[in-house]
Amino acid sequence: MTDRTIKKKALPYILYALSVLPIFIFRDFTPDNELRYLSIADEALRNHTIFTFVNHGLIYADKPPLYLWIVMLGKSIFGYHNMLFLGIFSFVPALVVIYVMDQWVKNVLSEYERLPGQLMLMTSGFFIGTAVVLRMDMLMCMFIILALRVFFKMYSGNGKPHDSILFPLFVFLAVFAKGPMGIIVPLVSTITFLMLKKDIKTIGKYWGWKTGIILLTLCAFWFSGVYNEGGIQYLDNLLFNQTINRAVNAFHHKESFYYYFVAIWYSLAPWSLLLITIFLAGLKKRLATTDLERFFLVIVLSTFVTLSLFSSKLAIYMLPAFPFIVYLSMMWLGRLGSPRWMFFVAGIPAGIFCLAFPVVFVTQRILHINELSANSVVFLAALILSLSGILTMRYLINHKLNIGITTMCCGMLTAVFAVSFAIPKYNSMIGLNQLCNQASKTAMELGAENYYYCEMSRADNLDVYLGVQPEMLKIKDLYEQNRIKTPAILFTRKKAIERNDSLQMFLKGKKAFRTGNSYCITIDNKIINEN
Repeated sequence: MTDRTIKKKALPYILYALSVLPIFIFRDFTPDNELRYLSIADEALRNHTIFTFVNHGLIYADKPPLYLWIVMLGKSIFGYHNMLFLGIFSFVPALVVIYVMDQWVKNVLSEYERLPGQLMLMTSGFFIGTAVVLRMDMLMCMFIILALRVFFKMYSGNGKPHDSILFPLFVFLAVFAKGPMGIIVPLVSTITFLMLKKDIKTIGKYWGWKTGIILLTLCAFWFSGVYNEGGIQYLDNLLFNQTINRAVNAFHHKESFYYYFVAIWYSLAPWSLLLITIFLAGLKKRLATTDLERFFLVIVLSTFVTLSLFSSKLAIYMLPAFPFIVYLSMMWLGRLGSPRWMFFVAGIPAGIFCLAFPVVFVTQRILHINELSANSVVFLAALILSLSGILTMRYLINHKLNIGITTMCCGMLTAVFAVSFAIPKYNSMIGLNQLCNQASKTAMELGAENYYYCEMSRADNLDVYLGVQPEMLKIKDLYEQNRIKTPAILFTRKKAIERNDSLQMFLKGKKAFRTGNSYCITIDNKIINEN
């Protein structure tokens, strides 16, 4: 392979990375999950634990160690939590998934046909969203895809001697990244496929003694570390509460059986209508005639059904199935004969994109909603979306579906790149770094050492910014004598103040700083005594 060929193959992936790079440079950590993982990692570093984790003293066995190790590594290297470093472990796995899928089908689809598949997967809502959010889901997805790819190579007779080791290793790493989903998807998919092919007798080749020994050895090492650090209570929580209880009678994210029938529509947006109609048309015409197509189809359907049977449900759990939906649809696209309805369903999101700039303009100029549209780069991003929508419609009218898809995807990625430069203006709506900086500055001026929060979820994880954990107060605590050690800083939400008269009365006359939808309020001896 020449240098020119390598550069040509690498170019799309470089452009994908550049399109989201400003997001990792400019944005703050989100308070819900990202900040919690940082806080848990900080606590593990202080406690010198590797396999067991706590969130402010409470057992946190929800997630395996792999991602938290990455967070701990970043903190140890930089001395602080570096967004760009952590972003590598979300976005690079996404690129690996795209590359593996692209190489998997290169003997079936031409480069001209594969590029729209790459772009549709990259720009699907939950895929690109997971790629830019600091979580372990994309890591798990990458290891699942790698495991399934190795399985199919072995099944097709194209495997290498080391694949029998790589397969269980990838399965374990998927489990080690997110949990039981890492083994459920490969196990159910491969066994179902072998049963469909009436080849179940060969199961030992993939899930035999070698796979079992490798998985059991790695898990034994992990669980021994857990037992050594956290004892039987933590191990029981990890093995039973976070697996069986979630599957049978979930304590989190409990949803109905049909949950994924709804979730898939917004998870694959803006391509859900096109992909699902192609998928259903292909099923109706029984287009899955090759082993590759059947395997992709089995992965999609078995994952969908299995997840629907579990009590705990989140749209993000479907992530490993998305690449197979996209690429199976691309394999069936040409064989369906490009019917008129295909251009129509592709034109619906393109038509919506055409309206992006007019909607932003009206929002700003007529409705005067400045929070979301005042920045000039937002206008630029909306203009890019509208122009890409118009060009896409033109290609679709001329029956150039692949070019139309490529144009619209490129418009989306360019718009993402452009709007990323507006993030500093809206960071106060994303995270709480600015608020905590102001709180720390005010506390230093007052000589305050105490931080509190009231009616504000996840605020205990503000210790990542403050260096100390703020204490939770109920509204009634605000009026108890000597409950608050002053001078102090109190955090709360705008909505909490608006809906609670008691909170409004307590805060009356106190100095408050607002960033986004959150407040930090100064409480000193003089003012609190007057209340």
